[in-house]
Amino acid sequence: MIARLTGIVVEKEADRLIVDVGGVGYLATVPLGTMARVGEPGAEVSLHIHTHVREDNLALFGFLTGLEKEIFERLITISGVGPRLAVTVLSGLSPEALAAAVRQGDLKSIQATPGVGKKTAERIVLELRDKLDGLGLEGGGGEPEPEPLLDEAGQLAADTISALENLGYKTAQAREAVRRFLAGLPAKRRDALDLEGLLRGALGRLNR
Repeated sequence: MIARLTGIVVEKEADRLIVDVGGVGYLATVPLGTMARVGEPGAEVSLHIHTHVREDNLALFGFLTGLEKEIFERLITISGVGPRLAVTVLSGLSPEALAAAVRQGDLKSIQATPGVGKKTAERIVLELRDKLDGLGLEGGGGEPEPEPLLDEAGQLAADTISALENLGYKTAQAREAVRRFLAGLPAKRRDALDLEGLLRGALGRLNR
């Protein structure tokens, strides 16, 4: 059973990474947030790994943080949520945002994930609520958790979030929409963004 991989990024494609560990290339499916933060080919990376075993298949799912892996492993215990859908959920919602949506019964935010219908969103809310204990995601006020992609975008992200708030969106919704849009872009495109482009992209996420 593989629990962790530390090596060199060889290839990045969609939601999959190839990591070279001692001359052996391991293929891992990862959420968009992890994909955006692992660096370009040639960079060193260390991933928390969930090894998913079936009779005819063995698949690796990788995460930069133990928290993402813990949430993933709780998601796949839910009826109708397989590992690929769980990765898609975590591509659309950070662990903090998912926990907040579950506790608030915010089906709309969860349904914004491609492939998640109303019934699946309802099951996620119902079954995940009691499985969040002990993960440090209790929430309840205070400053939002640091988000590397938002910190990297700096004032541009702050201005976009402010603009979304002026349009009537809640701060948490605005932050998550900006984060999700940034996570879906390669580093070069993120560097070339301006306020209009980031705002349009975030609105696109909110309106899905």
